[in-house]
Amino acid sequence: MKKIILIVTVFLLNLLRVHAQNVKVEGYVKDKKSEIPYVTVSLLGQKVQTDSRGYYSLYIKSNVPFKIDINAVGYKTFTQHILSVKNDTTINVALEALSNTLDDVVISTSRKPEDIRNVTTSVSIVNKKKLEKEMAINPDLSAILANQVPGFAPTAQTGNNVGQNLRGRPMLVMIDGVSQSSPLRNAEVDLRSIDPSVLERIEVVKGATAIYGNGAAGGLVNYITMVPDTGARFAGKTQINLNGSLVKVKNAEGGRINQMFYGKLGKFDYVVSGMYEQTGEYKDAKGDVVGPNYSLGETDSYNAFAKFGYAPAKNQRIQLTYNTYSSLQNSNFTLVNGNLATGQKATGVLGKPLGIPTGVDYNHNLNLSYKIDSTFLNSSLNVDVYYETRKDVFYVSLGRFDGGDGQSLAKNDKKGARLFLETPILNLDFLKARIAYGADFMKDKTAQPLVDGRVWVPTMDMTNIAPFAQADFNILRKLVFKTGLRYENVNIAVDDYRTLRTTGANNSTITPSFDVTGGNLKYSTYLFNAGLRYNQFNVFSPFVSFSQGFSVMDIGLALRDAKVNSIDKINTDAVKVNNYEAGFESRIAGLTFSASGYISTSKLGIEVVYDPATGLFNTARNPEKIYGFELAADYRLLDELGLSASYSYTEGKRDIDKNGKFNDDGDLYLNGRRISAPKVTASVSYSPLKVLDLTLNYTGINSRNRFEKNSNGVYNGNEGAVKAYHLFSFAGIYQVKKNTKLSLGVDNIFNQDYFPARAQWFMQPGFYSKGRGTAVNFGISVSY
Repeated sequence: MKKIILIVTVFLLNLLRVHAQNVKVEGYVKDKKSEIPYVTVSLLGQKVQTDSRGYYSLYIKSNVPFKIDINAVGYKTFTQHILSVKNDTTINVALEALSNTLDDVVISTSRKPEDIRNVTTSVSIVNKKKLEKEMAINPDLSAILANQVPGFAPTAQTGNNVGQNLRGRPMLVMIDGVSQSSPLRNAEVDLRSIDPSVLERIEVVKGATAIYGNGAAGGLVNYITMVPDTGARFAGKTQINLNGSLVKVKNAEGGRINQMFYGKLGKFDYVVSGMYEQTGEYKDAKGDVVGPNYSLGETDSYNAFAKFGYAPAKNQRIQLTYNTYSSLQNSNFTLVNGNLATGQKATGVLGKPLGIPTGVDYNHNLNLSYKIDSTFLNSSLNVDVYYETRKDVFYVSLGRFDGGDGQSLAKNDKKGARLFLETPILNLDFLKARIAYGADFMKDKTAQPLVDGRVWVPTMDMTNIAPFAQADFNILRKLVFKTGLRYENVNIAVDDYRTLRTTGANNSTITPSFDVTGGNLKYSTYLFNAGLRYNQFNVFSPFVSFSQGFSVMDIGLALRDAKVNSIDKINTDAVKVNNYEAGFESRIAGLTFSASGYISTSKLGIEVVYDPATGLFNTARNPEKIYGFELAADYRLLDELGLSASYSYTEGKRDIDKNGKFNDDGDLYLNGRRISAPKVTASVSYSPLKVLDLTLNYTGINSRNRFEKNSNGVYNGNEGAVKAYHLFSFAGIYQVKKNTKLSLGVDNIFNQDYFPARAQWFMQPGFYSKGRGTAVNFGISVSY
């Protein structure tokens, strides 16, 4: 018995001694702003990855010298020698960003944070610094995206984004992954869904994507909202701007105020923000009022935003986000149509406009998410539930409906849930593999009634269920291979309805009013994607990809223009896009250069064409082929001097005879609503002092002329020739004190007198307006 007690005692003492030799080392890896996810930490032969919040932990022997190494793309390598540790120890590391790096982490390509150099498709990121500079000039998101993103069509400087697409196809606009778009009735107003002051960055994924499915045939724009960038319990920022025309100041003055509070209270963090803006009259280069149809002049906008986060444990986070946005034009002018034949611009005269104010009446977003890292099988889990509702008001159509006027609304109401899991399946030195999987569920109700209650587009009730799986392989840390599959299952219910009689000259009937039998429209398809990228050399990092996109066509447009008495007789077939892309990125000293070429094909497209006989726009359904290329360069000439430039070219055609060829005599080019003119951008940033940042921007829209004039000597709608124009803008930001900044922005510095691209190709008298002349924006912000 004594021997047994002795043996047990010796065993326990040895067990305690062995356990005592192991201590826990843990901490967070951060940069100046926030934690860095998925960074490799090496220590005594062990390698671990930080989780989505930058946290790592591992066990080592006590009283042993060791070296900790951290390597992250876009940051200087961190190395620290430590003599030894006796007890559990926390080692927090702050990495220093390299001076010549693009934004290194992107979420929208695969729904999880990943290194942008592991992405196998074209991505553009408008980071916080770029947003700050652009907002110093003009806070309009449609203008910011047009200036900053290659392949993005030029802005029309109006409250809607008709014709402003990605690579010639419709895009999906999201806020933190929640769709603001509806493929059921593409009202083309979704870019202006939130105020940029609450954004951390904007991620733009170009080309068809199978990751997000329905509606993302041309790519996606994801507005990523901010999180607190301080450990303080309470912090805030107040910003005030004054803006207006420099051509003719009278009645052009406007202002903007933004108040924000944020901080961290133990396991809680919060951001609360409110913005109100009122613009004055928009004046063109001659000092005349810009035509008031959808003009951003005389517009009242507000945005309220709140985000609350709670971390019950180091690997968990619960987050609730709410945002509401409104932007309505309250103009004192009535429209004076332009003259397409003589080139006379549209403008306005004092008077009460017809109808109710146009623009975004409201857009409410509510999103609840739960994230957990390192759960079963080291998986991560992300669950979201959301609700979004919006109402947009359009201009009055004169004499169109039953011989009278009509003003329509777009109403959209959606709710949904997303389940996303990611599991590592291999973690070898030469091969790492992860699989992401889950499902999307969404209910979307969309309708387009008239303000007076008449039904123009009946309520369309869509149920969309889409399971998906995506696999990522990293071979020898140099070769990245991604592939995935998504299944779209869509059901759209439409009740019986009655079309509206539309009229032309002398109250003549163009389309009669008649009953249409409703029913269910069903779609199901698989979407496949695959991509490869080779990162052996910084000087040449090539990629190739194939991805399929899917979108139900603009169902509402087809239903309101019905020529038959049952929806099962209307051509409502969905659009499935095949996108092929190849490109490369080069990083040499202070230069980053990227190039990509793409081809996008679909057996069926949606082209909105103008019928000069009726004055109405109809849809044409033909096979389509779109192709183009993009070039972009950033060069850090000196620490205080940076240069950047880009060039975008897109072209597209319709196969009218459907023989698989696009160069026959009868085949047609896609019009300006789909294909934008070539675009050139450039900027010079100079910081002669650490407290002073000066930027000069250039945006050039080149010419495009693909169609002939009609018998009246003018181009048909959507087919107008675009004449080149060149715009320069300036942003200066001066940090007066540690917590105080002054900003000065000047738009259209040289007061260029021009028609924006959309006014030229749209060829509609009411939208034939000049662009805004020289305008100034002065701001002051105080942080505390």
